[in-house]
Amino acid sequence: MGDRKMTVGVYGLGRFGLFWARLLSGRFEVKAYSRTKRDELPAGVTWAGEDDVCACDALFFCVAISAFEDVLGAVRGKVKPPTVVFDTCSVKVFPAGLMERLLDPGVRIIATHPMFGPDSGSAGVAGLPIVMYPVRADRETAGFWKDYFLSLGLQYIEMDPAAHDREAAFTQGITHYMGRVLADLSLKKSPIATLGYRKLLEIVEQTCNDPWQLFLDIQRYNPYTKDMRVNLHRSLEKIYKILDDESK
Repeated sequence: MGDRKMTVGVYGLGRFGLFWARLLSGRFEVKAYSRTKRDELPAGVTWAGEDDVCACDALFFCVAISAFEDVLGAVRGKVKPPTVVFDTCSVKVFPAGLMERLLDPGVRIIATHPMFGPDSGSAGVAGLPIVMYPVRADRETAGFWKDYFLSLGLQYIEMDPAAHDREAAFTQGITHYMGRVLADLSLKKSPIATLGYRKLLEIVEQTCNDPWQLFLDIQRYNPYTKDMRVNLHRSLEKIYKILDDESK
């Protein structure tokens, strides 16, 4: 698969969609679309209508997890084989199932989760992890995109959707959960802050810059995050009880 004339569509231009379109434009001709038109786009990214974006050789959906089913339902007739379609959701079982069920059987499907965003990738993406899994894609197509991600210096990880969600419930879900909990405590900077405390503030800053909807979606659409929350609160209560008993 050659890439010199390849067109890549980005559907959804929130914070992550803009970031992702800018990244892709370093190599591909990128067309972008969102329901609310952006007056300013990154260099190398052109605005296109929904039909044109869906007709690209490759199409990345950068939309909220909770909106993905409605978006796919609206464009399913516009996405034709042999287009290769990617989601970029923070969970994988749910969107992978939607793409298999709703898209034409001839459309190629690759599930991806860039484990970074506009904040963590602001200084460059080299060394950052991306999870990818060919849900319905031939070896050549999957290999092309694997090579592309490796060319960016990304840490490539192939993992099936269920395994991803089990791991992400803790590696990502607990981070976003604790970030919101710590933010609710209104933690402040301090001149006597330890390194550990400053790291906690960094977690708050990183997670709370993301939309509230992303936090809700990570917690609701990953089938394993409820167990994470139950185990976390059980451990908090256990340590609290130990301290309470020791003080008696």
